[in-house]
Amino acid sequence: MKIGVLSDTHLREPDSEFKKIAEFYFKDVDKIFHAGDFVEWSVAECLSGLKELIAVCGNMDHYAVRKVFPQKRVIELGGFRIGLIHGGGAPFGIESRIQGEFNEVDAIVYGHTHTPANHLVKNIYFFNPGSPTRSLWHGATLGILHIGDKIEGEIIKI
Repeated sequence: MKIGVLSDTHLREPDSEFKKIAEFYFKDVDKIFHAGDFVEWSVAECLSGLKELIAVCGNMDHYAVRKVFPQKRVIELGGFRIGLIHGGGAPFGIESRIQGEFNEVDAIVYGHTHTPANHLVKNIYFFNPGSPTRSLWHGATLGILHIGDKIEGEIIKI
């Protein structure tokens, strides 16, 4: 199974560039995860028109997004339990804080920092796709999760 992963899109409206990016990179994914900070509902609507969208809200999301998507959730796919959360607070120590939000997960997909992460810590796979639109330090990025015998991720520079 192949999952397209986004976070921190920070768009009021999905522009033509964002649409092209999503259509190109997610054309052959099975589902799309968004780890919050869409900002406006129209971005979620755009993504859900491409594939099944599984998402959480972030700290910058409008009420329309917050009333539809929870702050955190656990998704079971391919025999794995994946926590999905935006995160909050300072970037330093975010993985320790969000790990405490979940019981017995194999992976945690998160956002908030705009900094890509793709690594295993104490048997939990942490994955942050960065931001496809607003990253000052790492350039624009998104992610792909491959779920098979194990969970593997790749960060894609746009």
